Amino acid sequence: MSRPIRTIAAAAAVLLFATATACNSASTGASDNDGANGAGKGGSGSVRGVSAGSIKVGGIVSMTTASGYSKKDTDLGAKARYDRANAEGGVNGRKIDYLGAEDDGQDPAKNLAAARKLVQREKVFAVAPMSSVTFSGADFLEQQKVPTFGWGTLPSFCGPKHIYGFNGCLVPMPGGTLNQTWPEGLGHVLGGTKGKSVALLANDNDAGKFGIRTFTQGFKAAGYKVSYAKAVVPATSVPSDWSAYTKEIMRSDGGKAPDVVISVMQTPYNIGLFTTLKRGGFKGVLSDPTDYDPGLLAKDATRQALDGVHVLVQFEPFESDSAGMRQFKEDIRKAAGGKDVPLNMHMVLG
Repeated sequence: MSRPIRTIAAAAAVLLFATATACNSASTGASDNDGANGAGKGGSGSVRGVSAGSIKVGGIVSMTTASGYSKKDTDLGAKARYDRANAEGGVNGRKIDYLGAEDDGQDPAKNLAAARKLVQREKVFAVAPMSSVTFSGADFLEQQKVPTFGWGTLPSFCGPKHIYGFNGCLVPMPGGTLNQTWPEGLGHVLGGTKGKSVALLANDNDAGKFGIRTFTQGFKAAGYKVSYAKAVVPATSVPSDWSAYTKEIMRSDGGKAPDVVISVMQTPYNIGLFTTLKRGGFKGVLSDPTDYDPGLLAKDATRQALDGVHVLVQFEPFESDSAGMRQFKEDIRKAAGGKDVPLNMHMVLG
């Protein structure tokens, strides 16, 4: 029996658009003469958040949201990694003083307020992790030369000198490189992309709009026909009735259903969308980038909704028995007080 949730592992395939430039703000790894907050001046002057024995770091994570979706375990993942780094001696003899993550609630105003609090009040050297669908604090952090690390799902991760996507920039502006893992991975599932149609649906927010733009480009470039691509689902609450969306999608390919439906949304939205599509008779491929969470399969409603769904993952699957995955699991167990907690993708991102 196949696994209810199938994974498409991320690879290094990229498409180069026009006069392409590096989309990862960390492309060279070099620092400027000033560095962050005066670092790099021959060791003279103080550096915010750095003392003789420690480096102060904080995070920004969407722990509470209107939809109920939470990335809170990103904080646990970060803590687990920092704990291991400290156990191994820290960074150049300095221990990492992780303050934990501020909750921005996926609210732009709170995201900026969290960034200001961490820098101006807490005096952190770096912000890591930053995981949210909004990043209104990006300009402030860049102006303050604060090294910031997160999941590069917004253009704010594309280009700034001090803001880094852990896997690069996933939604580049024109002229950047675009990761083609998802279109090409689904092409293997479908037996090719020629003549295949795809429908994309996202939330009406920054991440959704940029996702629709980027993935529309990517799927077209891979040979698909994009029959539907809209960022129209309210981001503040999960619809109770998905029929208006699914009826459009089911007729989008010249009056018939597309071969693939892509959701660029979070789990509560995917459950409703996928359930309604299945009840409406959709027989094609369903895919999303957020539902790689074994805990979801413990509940009837989510298990049925995600049965057969192909999930794009950008890290090593939990099923792997590699040394790195064994280390990750042990780190999480220690950070959770010795308990075996259900694993999810947010822990890995942290």
